[in-house]
Formats: sequence, structure tokens, C-alpha cells
Amino acid sequence: MMRGRDGGQKKHLVPSLCLIVLFLGFIVLYYGSFFGPRGQHANSALEYGSRISRSIGWSNGDNGEVGKSEESIFGQEDGEDGLIPKSFPVCDDRHSELIPCLDRNLIYQTRLKLDLSLMEHYERHCPQPERRYNCLIPPPAGYKVPIKWPKSRDEVWQVNIPHTHLAHEKSDQNWMVVKGDKIVFPGGGTHFHYGADKYIAHLANMLNFTNNNLNNEGRIRTVFDVGCGVASFGGYLLSSDIIAMSLAPNDVHQNQIQFALERGIPAYLGVLGTKRLPYPSRSFEFAHCSRCRIDWLQRDGILLLELDRLLRPGGYFAYSSPEAYAQDEEDLKIWKEMSALVERMCWKIAAKKNQTVIWVKPLTNDCYLNREPGTRPPLCRSDNDPDAVWGVPMEACITPYSEQNQRDRGSGLAPWPSRLTTPPPRLADFGISTDMFEKDMEIWRQRVENYWSLLNAKIRPNTLRNLMDMKANMGSFAAALKDEPVWVMNVVPEDGPNLLKIIYDRGLMGTVHDWCEAFSTYPRTFDLLHAWTVFSDIEKKGCSVEDLLIEMDRILRPTGFIIVRDRKPVVEYIKKHLTALHWESVATVDAEPNSDSEDGESIFVIQKKMWLVDESAKDVA
Repeated sequence: MMRGRDGGQKKHLVPSLCLIVLFLGFIVLYYGSFFGPRGQHANSALEYGSRISRSIGWSNGDNGEVGKSEESIFGQEDGEDGLIPKSFPVCDDRHSELIPCLDRNLIYQTRLKLDLSLMEHYERHCPQPERRYNCLIPPPAGYKVPIKWPKSRDEVWQVNIPHTHLAHEKSDQNWMVVKGDKIVFPGGGTHFHYGADKYIAHLANMLNFTNNNLNNEGRIRTVFDVGCGVASFGGYLLSSDIIAMSLAPNDVHQNQIQFALERGIPAYLGVLGTKRLPYPSRSFEFAHCSRCRIDWLQRDGILLLELDRLLRPGGYFAYSSPEAYAQDEEDLKIWKEMSALVERMCWKIAAKKNQTVIWVKPLTNDCYLNREPGTRPPLCRSDNDPDAVWGVPMEACITPYSEQNQRDRGSGLAPWPSRLTTPPPRLADFGISTDMFEKDMEIWRQRVENYWSLLNAKIRPNTLRNLMDMKANMGSFAAALKDEPVWVMNVVPEDGPNLLKIIYDRGLMGTVHDWCEAFSTYPRTFDLLHAWTVFSDIEKKGCSVEDLLIEMDRILRPTGFIIVRDRKPVVEYIKKHLTALHWESVATVDAEPNSDSEDGESIFVIQKKMWLVDESAKDVA
């Protein structure tokens, strides 16, 4: 009898335990990522957004392959597997500067076998879904709305980037100085202690440009500054109608790009390592390296050849370094080897003075074709696409010019600012006519006017500075903002037509990217994100929409704006996440008036709230 009664209790106990386990399992599934980042080390944090997405069957699987849903997530009603979070967890404040694909902790935890001598550890290595932090990145304690442009070029709030080691380390070079609650930038650099403006004028003087202006009457517009420090060189070029892509890795000077973007200067985290930089061939008229500590001779000159790929016909490379002056035996050896290399690359010395040399590329392929057979570096193979850049390894070869470049004896581009609206020759690569190009400009001019009217009640002069067009097409969104005190990071999808070369030919800046991954920038670096059909594209690729929302929140500054232009179901889906993301709706309108179509486009304007910050924080700049 006693045995039978025990057996009866066990029969009731087992289903009860099962229910408890199922309930606890649901709690862990829903809240696991909250306890993960805050209660334990990062590598145990589960990915909230992708977990939800996997539950409906269309997120990346653990095997790395993309799985797609038969049904659109955007069309689902609440309760139809469309689990809408009431809140997202907040990351531990240790992660307030997290860059997911440039996280050295991830490299250490996953024991990636990387060649440190080739700088592979500074290249992109994105976490697998199960290792992603699906939490909102908090601003540092006391965070303030950034100082407005143009004042921001010269000073930022110290509390926004509480790192002063560069001010002490570079105190003799005038990079930056701590003054009270601000960090100020005198405009100095490792090679130009007395100011970037004087150094820039010196470079123009070396090249005999009119009025010592480096823009050379609009012929030089796009500049690439490698190893840029805090980007004072690029910041001071802006007054000459020159825009520079300032590039530096997340290295021992890890906050230099963060300072650059906080100042409102175009900049990007990247490194000359083993992969091509995310820019098409012939993007820049001028490249610059001032004491950038790069070994240009390594691997048969592969890094210098990557720079060569990026320079336009007749483009310049300004190199300021002790080797250019050859003061001792080691410098002399490096100078001789580098001189021999660039001579075989058909570069010529345009000017040389003190510790600065400026080389110039040839205008045509003639020099390449007249080299002795077997001369190294060789010309790249005909099947080597010089514009393929996303994850493409560098090659130690010379990128020859196109037939159009050969015929025009140069790029064939108009001077700035007419370059912005003049159809560039490379339109022909995409079969785009002049009429199509001009129509695109007019469409986006009208759209941007509409956007600004929707934002008008929320912005004041200079509210916006750092903008990103997440799907830039030909760059006409940015072109329509020419007269505004802003710059635009034009992002072109890695799996579509590489229209980024059209964007650079128009005198604008940008990069290639896959929005299934995190962008290479610090948190809180953009004032406005423009997402034209980006969410629809993400769904087609089978990537997590929640992940993208959290990534957009990461890179958007508090009080910043998002403009979503997408299908109506997309907009309605995003609206359900506003509370969880601490966002608020500003305006929703039909993109096309009198359009009743369910698949018609809507414009949804969002503002990110200032959260987890002292309520006294105000826009006092």
C-alpha cells in the first residue's frame, strides 16, 4: 500500500516538474540575455534578437547558413509568433564603447589564430549569433549632447569620451589637451605640432598650387588619411572644400577615431592588414601618411599597392617620415628600397622637402606597359576586379586603369563642386544614362526637402552633423544636403551593384557594408540614420531585424534621429519596438500621397531618447 501511494505521488510530481521546467525554460529564453551581459562574462551572453528570430525560423542558424521564412515577419499580428519585447536588456556599462566586430575580447575568448605581424587582429571578426550582445549600449555616466559643429572641431565634452591618455602621451605634439570639463584640439599632429592648417598650406606650396590651397581649384576633393590620429588633418581640410576619409585601427590609441567622430570629422575604423579596404578603385585624389608607422615594404609592397589601387590617375601620396630625409643608415636603407619600389610602380616624385615627399601616379597605363618583362610588382590579372572589396584579400599587384581612363588621360571628372551634379564617366559601368542620373538627383532633392520639413519642429541649426545613408544608391541623398553643415557616410550594400565608385566620383564619402553585421564604428557616433528599404532587404537575406534595430541604436547618438523609408508593414513592425528601444515617434506619412497600397512606402521619423543619463543633461553647446 505504501509503495502504491508513493507511486501515485510520483505520477503527479512528474508532470508538475515538467511544467515548472517548461516555465523556467521560457523565462530563461525571454530574459536570458538580460542576465547574461550584466551578471556574467560577455562570452555567455545570448543573442536576444536572433533567438526571437530563430523561433520564427528565419535567422542565421548556428551553422552559419542563412535560413529564410516562408512568411514575412512584418505581416504578422501580435501573438502570431511575433514576440515583441516590452524591453531590451541594458549592457553592462563596461561595454559602453563596444564595437562588436572589432572586439579584442572576442578574439581572445574564441582563440582565433591570427597573424599579429599582419595586423589581422585589427580587422573585422564578427561574433557568431550565440555570442552577440543583444542589449542596449548605455552612454557613459553624465553623458551630454555633443557640442555642435563647427565648434566641435576644436573641443568636445570630456565626459562623453572619458579617455585622457592620448592627451598625456601626445602632450608634446598638440593632439589634444584637457581643459576643465572639455578636451580641446589645438590642431597638432605627430609631424605638424604647430597646426594642421600650416602643414596643409605647406603641402600645397610644395606642389605649387594656387594660393597654397590644396584643393587645387577643385581638382582635389577626396583625400585618404591613413593613420590619422584624432583626424585634425581631415578636420582642417574641410574649410578648403576637401573631404577626407580618416582611417585608423582600434589599436593602442584606440579612441582616436571616437574622438574624430565626436568632433564631427569623417572617420572610419580600419587597418591596412590582409584585406582590401572597403573603398573601390580610383576613389581618392590624394593620400596622406604622416608618421603612421606603416611598414610599406612588407610582403612585396602589398600595402603600398593597396594605396595605389585607391588613388586616381595622377593622384598624389604625401609621405611625411624620417625615411624621406634619410638621416641615418637605417632610414637611408628604407628610403632606397621604397624609392626603388615606387619607381617600379611608375610613381614619380612631385616634390620633396625636409621630411616630406609627395609622389604622383601616372595618368595612363603607358609606363606600366613599357616596363621590362618580369618587373615586380606585376600588373593584376584581368579577372581581378579592383572594385570587389568586402572581405577580399589584398594582392601585391598593380591595378591598371580602365580604357576610359586611358582615353581621357585621367579620371575625366569635373572639378568640385560641379563634380557633384555632373554625370561621372563610370555611370556607363552600370548602364545608367544621364537622364536616369539627373532624375535620381531630382527625386532625392524632393525627398530630402520632405524629410527636413518633418524634422523642422525638432531640429535647430547645427543640430545634425554626422549623417549616415544606410543604402546610398548613387549618393543623391547626400548630394541634396550639400548646403547643410553636415557630412554623410554613404553605405552601399556588399551584395548589390557597387555604386560606391559613383559616390566617390561625385566627391562624396562612403563604404561598403553588410547590415547583417555590426558597423565599424564606436557607439553614439551618428546624429541621423537614413534607412531606405534596408529592413526589407534584411528580411530577404534572412537576417535578424531586431539585431539591426539594436545596432542602429548602438551607433545613434542620444537625441539623434532615424528616418525609415520602407513598406507600411515594416513601419508598423518597428513601431512595436519603440518602447523597448527608448525611441519615440516624430512623424509618419505616406511616401506617395493618396497611396492606399499595403505595400506602398511610408516615411517614419524616430528620435532616440536620452536615457540612463542625469536628467540635468541639456543641450548647452
